[in-house]
Amino acid sequence: QVQLVESGGGLVQTGGSLRLSCAASRSILSINTLGWYRQAPGKQREWVADIISGSIDRYVDSVKGRFTISTDNVKNTMYLQMNSLKPEDTAVYSCYAELRVGEAWAWGQGTQVTVSS
Repeated sequence: QVQLVESGGGLVQTGGSLRLSCAASRSILSINTLGWYRQAPGKQREWVADIISGSIDRYVDSVKGRFTISTDNVKNTMYLQMNSLKPEDTAVYSCYAELRVGEAWAWGQGTQVTVSS
C-alpha cells in the first residue's frame, strides 16, 4: 500500500500559478498510475490529469496547456504545476495512486485551491 500527502494549495488571483505536491510513502517507480481529481462546491468530482508509468501524461481538456503533471522519483513525489489559473479551477484537489491496474486506489486528503477573480 501507499500513503499520499498533498500540499501546495492556497489562494491565488486569476492568472496566477500554484504547484501542488503529492508525496508518497514509498517508491513511486513501480506505481502504474498517479493522478489528480478535483471537486468544486456543489459539483461532481472531476478527473484532472494523470501520468502512467511515469511517462504518459493526460489531461482533461479544460486544463490542457495550463497544467503540467510530473514526478520526481528521488523524492517519491508527484507535482501538478498549474498556470494561468481561472476562478473555475477553484476546488479541492486530491491525488491518487493506482499501484497496479485494477487494484483499489490510494487517496490523499486533499488540498484547497481558490482562485479569486
